[in-house]
Amino acid sequence: MTVLVTGAAGLVGTHVLDALRARGERTPVRALVREHSRAVVESFGAEAVVGDVTDAISWERAAKGVRAIVHAAALVASHDSLEEYTRVNVGGARLAIEAARRSGARLIHVSTVAVYGRAAVYRAGAQGVTEDYPFQPLPATDFYARSKRAMEQVVQQEAARDGLPVIAIRPNVIYGERDLLFTRRLIANLKRRFLPRIGPGTNHLSCVYAGNVASAIVAALDAPARPGFRAYNVTRDASPLITQREFFETFAEMLGVRPLRIPVPVAVIRAGGFGWSLLMRLLLPGRYTALGNAAMSFILGENPYSIERIRTELGWTPPFDTRTAITRTVAETKSPGDARA
Repeated sequence: MTVLVTGAAGLVGTHVLDALRARGERTPVRALVREHSRAVVESFGAEAVVGDVTDAISWERAAKGVRAIVHAAALVASHDSLEEYTRVNVGGARLAIEAARRSGARLIHVSTVAVYGRAAVYRAGAQGVTEDYPFQPLPATDFYARSKRAMEQVVQQEAARDGLPVIAIRPNVIYGERDLLFTRRLIANLKRRFLPRIGPGTNHLSCVYAGNVASAIVAALDAPARPGFRAYNVTRDASPLITQREFFETFAEMLGVRPLRIPVPVAVIRAGGFGWSLLMRLLLPGRYTALGNAAMSFILGENPYSIERIRTELGWTPPFDTRTAITRTVAETKSPGDARA
């Protein structure tokens, strides 16, 4: 079957192309990309269709004859306008579901755990945050999360309308090679010998390797199609959950650097102000800079998200442990490219 991938030049998209290429000629891949990303997707063996995810004609050309669509395109960098996030993210999702219906294709929609709302992290019980956890209120200024929740609601409503098979993959913070936001800035800071340790550093970071996300997407493509909408958390690597300290120090080890370890008391972080803003601009550019509370939740918080549903229903387990993932990331991290992934 031919698979169409959007956002194919981005972090998740390139890992999906890589995973599908590894399957050989039995999975022809097409990518809807802008002109400047053509060479990137072609280097992964995909057929490039130049267009835009907000353009209906582009979708008509790209989705013709495909049997599955992986919609990984979304605006993720920091923008000041909810309207722009809505135009790209929600508008793109509407066109994706229309293209899937027109082509008779199944849709794999790349979502995010941000749809749950940050309160879910603090209120999770012993079972963790499962896919059925009720959505919590979102801050008015969290344009990214608001647009991603709206994207999910669009595809879920449309799937319910006529039984179109739709799977939503909900990762947490994604790292890996070809990441232009968090990973790129982290590596740059470590090369400058800068390594903060925020609080005791014993909390488990809520993050997942892009290669594991791609593996879950392929598992969703391979699963028998079932009518309607189904969501799956994809929120951890194969190894036990990694602490903040272990994560940063493993990156430093793989880079071969001995950075200056700078302890940052939690009280300073929670107080906010200039110090917190500066630290976030160093560590977490893009939307994490704009959303101080979200960044603090990531750096200081735990990883409460359960992956039992995807393990049970799709038989998926993450193939990459965190140490292997970081080794691959450091070895293959490339120069900046496109910011819409």
